[in-house]
Amino acid sequence: MAQGTDAPRRDWHDWHRKYDDPRSTMSLRLAVVRERIRLAVDAAPPGPIRVLSLCAGDGRDLTGALADHRRRADVRGLLVELDPGLADAGRSALWPGLDFLVGDAALTDNHLGAVPADLVLLCGIFGNISDGDVAGTVRATPSLLAPGGRVIWTRHRSAPDLVPTIDGWFAAAGFAREFLSGAEHRYGVGVHRLVAEPEPPAGGRRLFTFLR
Repeated sequence: MAQGTDAPRRDWHDWHRKYDDPRSTMSLRLAVVRERIRLAVDAAPPGPIRVLSLCAGDGRDLTGALADHRRRADVRGLLVELDPGLADAGRSALWPGLDFLVGDAALTDNHLGAVPADLVLLCGIFGNISDGDVAGTVRATPSLLAPGGRVIWTRHRSAPDLVPTIDGWFAAAGFAREFLSGAEHRYGVGVHRLVAEPEPPAGGRRLFTFLR
């Protein structure tokens, strides 16, 4: 759930192993993200549900949430991850219609074929990029979504806490908040639904750059 061409020199496999500790902030956050994915799929109208997951890691948020979901077969789309090892680790949990693309999720050309999506996952991104890039990515999200589509995003609560500001940026970009985790948690998870008109998909753009 983290990547980027200019990503920090970090062992992302070691980073993902923190999910194995049920008491870790990442594990607690993952449980909330999975719950919100299931609720978003429950709320989708009948028929295919297009999903786009950026910086997907091994995809455990999406595949873990829907492993036994009644509408799993309706969920189709793309998980974009730069680290080929993480993508390979997650492929065995995929089902027909869902696939990995090994590439930089910040580049819109890498997921033009997967939009407009009904659900976009921006998990593990906003804590690793500049505030300006977070704002720019929020502004660009309407170009990734179908009418009424949802975005699930995460951000740590370390000072300065940007979560309330991100919530406001989504509102300004034409979204209605459906869920925002409380400030008592060390993590932030938000769910916003697009209520404005979507914007046309745009190629040739870089949405963000991971900080070193």
